Amino acid sequence: MKKLIAAGLLGLYSFAAQALTLPEESRVPGGIALIPLEGLPADKRPSAWYKSNRVMVLSTRDTPLADKAHWVAVAGIPLKAKPSQKQHLRASATSYYFNIEGKEYRAQYLTVKNKRHVNPDPEDIARWRREKAEMVAAFKHWSTPKQPVTQFILPAKGPFSSPFGLKRFFNKQPRNPHSGLDIAAPQGAPIIAPAPGTVVAVGDYFFNGQTVIMDHGNGLTSLYCHMSRTDVKIGDKLNTGDAIGAIGKTGRVTGPHLHWTVSLNNTRVDPLLFVEGK
Repeated sequence: MKKLIAAGLLGLYSFAAQALTLPEESRVPGGIALIPLEGLPADKRPSAWYKSNRVMVLSTRDTPLADKAHWVAVAGIPLKAKPSQKQHLRASATSYYFNIEGKEYRAQYLTVKNKRHVNPDPEDIARWRREKAEMVAAFKHWSTPKQPVTQFILPAKGPFSSPFGLKRFFNKQPRNPHSGLDIAAPQGAPIIAPAPGTVVAVGDYFFNGQTVIMDHGNGLTSLYCHMSRTDVKIGDKLNTGDAIGAIGKTGRVTGPHLHWTVSLNNTRVDPLLFVEGK
């Protein structure tokens, strides 16, 4: 397998030597809630669930939450979550409730030349449904690596061209909010693994083009779209900085870039909440 050690993408990196760093908390739609699981015993890691999806649970040892509880749930909040509704998380038959705040994401209007990428025909829709099921299965994949992953480096070098959460309009027609972060880069520029993980899906999808999905463990997954080339196969175990593929413009795009999605408990969240220093 190719390994890329790229200046500007991968600096000195020794995850195992570092104390566990939690992702940035942002209790808004598309954000992350850190919920101390108060009252639960320290000798057994609890299972936690939020909106029917299993949630990452970490030890609070060596974290700022160590004085509140033995365990913390790290829960992704759906973009469609309503701030007016109290959120419910369950762990070991105990209920925890938390509030979220509203966030107004700005709108983006794009012109797509391929009309089928705006108004798909029945065959395209059938294909998209098959591909969506495959991707959701990857997002729901659950593994428990020895060392939890809670931080990422950026998978490509370039400016952020479309932030997470944008209200999107294609040819003036409203579509789902932007569920990832777009990084602008030239055709063929490298894409690297932002953290250790296992490849759980590789495909050439109708909307996403050439795509790779990685499982980082405990319900944390990442997706890479519109690639010109994929350099991995299902089952490959990658370390930080390993090559995933190259920037492209496959699928529904207006130019070459990387669409990077981060999913936590099968919920798409802002990738930058996992990136220190942004």
